[in-house]
Amino acid sequence: MSLYDDAVLVLKSYEDQEELRQAYLDHLQAHQDGMWKSCADGHITASALVIDPEHGRVLLTLHKKIRMWLQMGGHCEPDDVTLADAARREATEESGIEGLILLPGGPVRLDRHHTPCAWHLDVQYAALAPAGAVEAISDESLDLRWFPYAEVADVADESVVRLLEATRARL
Repeated sequence: MSLYDDAVLVLKSYEDQEELRQAYLDHLQAHQDGMWKSCADGHITASALVIDPEHGRVLLTLHKKIRMWLQMGGHCEPDDVTLADAARREATEESGIEGLILLPGGPVRLDRHHTPCAWHLDVQYAALAPAGAVEAISDESLDLRWFPYAEVADVADESVVRLLEATRARL
């Protein structure tokens, strides 16, 4: 199965945000290249909120280009077999934490936002950090920091706050 086919199946089985979910499916139907950064009309991306429920905190990255505190994530790559794989890969690369485990049940949320390259149709997961996880900043970040749940709204935009709320509801 291709990454494109996996994305369609994931989105068809996602039960929330019906209007946005359908917009993602319509986009993929209209754009066979809709998984890739080269699709100028927008493309599917995958992200994961790295969470440490034991300590009530999340790991956010100060994105180098966007200069906002965000969850880890980005573009799909040809080696990604599934959207979940892409989200876990991005979270691992950007956090430096090995052994991240995605919460079961598929994506936590969808979020469409404009970026310097195009519209991102982001499929958002949540990843549990293993005990004793030590983060390491990547080339894509200006900073990387753990934030208590209560402080996320003070540093991040509403999309990250909604992702945290949806993640906590699923724990």
